[in-house]
Amino acid sequence: MNVLVEVGYLLATVSFLGGLKFMSSPKHAKAGNLIAATGMIIAVLCTFWMLTTQTVPSINLIIIAVAILLGTIGGKIMASKVEMTAMPQLVSLFNATGGGCAMLLGIVEAKQASLGSSFLGMQILLLLGLITGAVAASGSVIAYRKLAGKTKDNRNVMVVLGSRTLLLSFILIPVLYFFGIIPLPFEIVAYVMAFIALVYGVLFVLPIGGADMPVVISLLNSITGIATALAGFVYGNKAMIAGGIFVGAAGILLTLLMCRAMNRSLLKVLAGKFKKGKVAEDAEEQNIKETNVSETAMQLSFANKIAIIPGYGLAVAQGQHLCGQLQQLLEKRDAQVDFIIHPVAGRMPGHMNVLLAEANIDYEHLKEMDQVNGDMAHYDMVLIIGANDVVNPAAENNEDSPIYGMPIVKAYQSKQVVVMKRGMSKGYAGVSNDLFGMDNCNLLFGDAKDSLQNIINQLKLI
Repeated sequence: MNVLVEVGYLLATVSFLGGLKFMSSPKHAKAGNLIAATGMIIAVLCTFWMLTTQTVPSINLIIIAVAILLGTIGGKIMASKVEMTAMPQLVSLFNATGGGCAMLLGIVEAKQASLGSSFLGMQILLLLGLITGAVAASGSVIAYRKLAGKTKDNRNVMVVLGSRTLLLSFILIPVLYFFGIIPLPFEIVAYVMAFIALVYGVLFVLPIGGADMPVVISLLNSITGIATALAGFVYGNKAMIAGGIFVGAAGILLTLLMCRAMNRSLLKVLAGKFKKGKVAEDAEEQNIKETNVSETAMQLSFANKIAIIPGYGLAVAQGQHLCGQLQQLLEKRDAQVDFIIHPVAGRMPGHMNVLLAEANIDYEHLKEMDQVNGDMAHYDMVLIIGANDVVNPAAENNEDSPIYGMPIVKAYQSKQVVVMKRGMSKGYAGVSNDLFGMDNCNLLFGDAKDSLQNIINQLKLI
């Protein structure tokens, strides 16, 4: 029996690796997701099978089975109903549940450790798993609330000092306990550390700015993976260890890639630091030129090489299917249409890829920023839909700008630019956009979905 379970865990681990490999390509990401999910099902079935062969009370098995069933149904409903724009919030909630599970496992095992004679290494593992799980749980809940606009940034000095003090206590309290200076049962110490870690998770996320929240979500996801791996070491469960390590490593790599895409250091993100300086020219001082649907349609009809740069605003407007229709219409006129994706467009990596995939836009039309930036001057027209900070030239030519140094799509180099916006609101970074005042740029105000539909209607008449 044990041999079969071990083989099952090995298959699950291989499935995780295969799933990750496939998910590295947008074309095979769906298959990768299915492979990884199959591996997780195998791991759960193996664990459940192993429990049935041991002296576990039947009522416990029933509770576990019901919990798995409810979790599966709840997760399926949440994932099916969530809007694309709410994906970061959903990821935060899933992070919170994962971290909360790791914390509860640590608390349960800490009680067992107090009753028995667990060795020092096991107690350290329990505390590490419990602390990381609690930080991920409460931190992810605050991240969810901030993304949903229910909690605002709080950079009060007391919050910052409080978080640093609690961070220090993660080291100080366990050291004092293990040296016998704190004469309390291990169970009580575990409870105290869980409480401190929950409070730290809240204080840790509160000061971090909105533009940096995607990085924080990715980091919390990584912490959840680490907590899962530590719980796996406690239980000696190879599938938990492997799965936790994969999630933790992938989360760290994604965090670092996002920091690079925003030209931000991880330390500055965690410290909630944002460069202060003179921001870009205010919109009122720029020479804004407004255009209309007819002019935009006419420009598109004469363009041979066109780029569409999607952003969060397109996701909000749910205009991806109209983007697909516009692409097909222009290609029938022998125009080349490329979709240029910035790594953090839409607030999460891959967000725009998934959005455009919903509209069955072929992956060969999706271009990474680095692929096309050297060729932007050859585009007859660039249509920017709901993207702001990722096309702001201030990132390249204004050393005083808070976003200076962030890699951008060089849309300003193309022959003509039309930016579709609802109004003159600033982007996620909260700075004005120098592009709007340039000679080759026009702004088309209105809901992106309505504007796209009207452009398509006009093009059909030309």
